[in-house]
Amino acid sequence: MEREKSSVVVSEKREALAKVEVTNERVREDARPSTRAEAEPAAPAVGRWGAEWPKRHAIQPSERHVTPPVPRAPLPLSRWAQPRKPLSLTPTTHEELATEAETILRSLLVTDNYDSVNNFLALYDEFNKTRSSLFDLFHKYSPPIRSKKHTCVGLGIELIRRLRVLDKKFRGFTAAMSLVSCEEAVVDVHDYVTCGPGPESVVTAEKEHVMVAIQVVVDGRPGVMLADPGYHVPRIVTVMSDRAYPHTGWFTQSDEPLCRKEYEYSFNPQNPSYVEWHERETRGPNVKYQTSLVYVARPYLDGVNVTERRNLVYNFRSLLARDQKGHLKAGLYFPVGGKGKDAMFTLFFDNGEKRKAKYKFSIFSDIDAIPKIIVEEVELCNNLMNYKPGELLRIISKLAKAIADQSFIDQVLEINEEICRLCL
Repeated sequence: MEREKSSVVVSEKREALAKVEVTNERVREDARPSTRAEAEPAAPAVGRWGAEWPKRHAIQPSERHVTPPVPRAPLPLSRWAQPRKPLSLTPTTHEELATEAETILRSLLVTDNYDSVNNFLALYDEFNKTRSSLFDLFHKYSPPIRSKKHTCVGLGIELIRRLRVLDKKFRGFTAAMSLVSCEEAVVDVHDYVTCGPGPESVVTAEKEHVMVAIQVVVDGRPGVMLADPGYHVPRIVTVMSDRAYPHTGWFTQSDEPLCRKEYEYSFNPQNPSYVEWHERETRGPNVKYQTSLVYVARPYLDGVNVTERRNLVYNFRSLLARDQKGHLKAGLYFPVGGKGKDAMFTLFFDNGEKRKAKYKFSIFSDIDAIPKIIVEEVELCNNLMNYKPGELLRIISKLAKAIADQSFIDQVLEINEEICRLCL
């Protein structure tokens, strides 16, 4: 029951990320030919992505699939590297670093959309080539990280690449920086952090999100600086172990007429290897709290192999353009479900006047037959998302074909359900 509750909470949280903020307010490039060490800093060169798959769990496909896969786990085991050497700062140099890093972060929010659509389409393309079991494909598939087509993983990797320029001024900065793993909406925080020193001790964890962390010591006091472009956070958050300056504390992430979101980050008192990410969501008289856990003690080596892979079959997809303050300005989102020809998506944009509309995917199955007024609306959104002319229309058309493939959608939902069932 706890596992079911947690998966529902996570689903609501991610859906709210797109829906709430929207309500209230690219041509495909080749996969980046990088090695693991280049894509995910400090990772050992072990095979393509390297992680081990546990064999204690089995994905059980429904009987409608002709060839059941060999029993296997829904996700591979995750790995972490040795701790990073912290960067020594004074309050003054910390402020300078935070300001310069935040400028780079805000630029990334503008130039790179949040995109959990194109990785979904890439998986569908591979499925279409083989037409074999998606379970088999999911197990051996290496999720590509493509330029300008990023979920939180790609955004984190790209931010690390851009931030490296700061090492010239702040020597030791790059050595102190890494991707870190995050477990969203943890129901029992105490139980999680006391299972062991790190999340490798929590065998049912998903590691479904990543951030960028810089280990720091400010005037001899330990802390960590966090950046989260995946959740549109437009600031560098500083978390100090003693909660004294320059500890960030509570701040408003978004404040719209119907919903205000506030975040706060602090070290867990039972296990300082974790930072607790507290979210307070206020809707009129109703206030909802939830806590996620960021494991900051060691660099996360499997953002692609585990976190990006998990995202491939998540049952909610979005493609979002942000401004430098993290506000959503254009995009689309939709749940992945078994609705067939009745499946719909929401298109939104703000070009001085907010616009939001729902369309059936089936309208876009034949580009030449799409009503002109709808094409014009999609193109307005396309321009705000910095795509080449017609690109968003082509993406939606491809989505229409994937969503209409009931065999593919059924298997996506089964794998997602299995992950939710076996994980927290």
